[in-house]
Amino acid sequence: MTMNEFSLKGKVAAITGGTRGIGRSIAIGMAEAGADIALLQRSPDQVSVKQEIEQLGVKCSIVPCDLFDLRQVKEAIPAVVNTFGKIDILVNNAGIQRRSPAVDFSEEDWDDVIQVNLKVVWLLCQQAGKYMVPQKSGKIINIASLVSFQGGILVPAYASAKGAVAQLTKALANEWSPHGVNVNAIVPGYIATDMNEALMNDPVRSRQILERIPAGRWGNPDDFKAPAVFLASEGARYVHGHLLAVDGGWLGR
Repeated sequence: MTMNEFSLKGKVAAITGGTRGIGRSIAIGMAEAGADIALLQRSPDQVSVKQEIEQLGVKCSIVPCDLFDLRQVKEAIPAVVNTFGKIDILVNNAGIQRRSPAVDFSEEDWDDVIQVNLKVVWLLCQQAGKYMVPQKSGKIINIASLVSFQGGILVPAYASAKGAVAQLTKALANEWSPHGVNVNAIVPGYIATDMNEALMNDPVRSRQILERIPAGRWGNPDDFKAPAVFLASEGARYVHGHLLAVDGGWLGR
């Protein structure tokens, strides 16, 4: 084994939700490993991460992709290929959250959460697969959740979507692994990001969560750099359909 197995030099990685939190860390981590980066994002004017990536000596392009606009979603992967000439890695990181008791959960919130967290993931995987399967290579990394395994509290749509993302990951791995395409998922635990701000600001719930994490701390976005680079690298060539928990030991407790 050599460290070259974990190099992403010459690869093109497309990432959703790469402007902050876990997605930003993954984008920067892959750029540090040598990959050129396509940031699939809603606002073309948000360029701080692009500039940070370019300072690492790799190429970075912003591809318009409003996850509430399915036309843009379907055009995003062809746009990446048009810009870079290929796509080697797809990271489906972007997601939204809506919290409410199930009896009060609105149909609009349900539809929004299912679209962004599941339908968009499926559409981007499908579009990437149209390039990766014929080229006999590619890495897809979906971001699942603890609620892919557990029901969660006050998050019926999110739990449903993330449970489905886990099964979609396995289904695509079954179908595409014979073609040299690796489809896996990362399962974040409780991470200090904007999405968890409400939980972190709730002193009772935050204490309960922290007491249950064997590692004794909330995760931070940079904890995802190395796991994502590994799954995107040749070092993970025989890893298919795996759900890699980065959770401080939560699921093992």
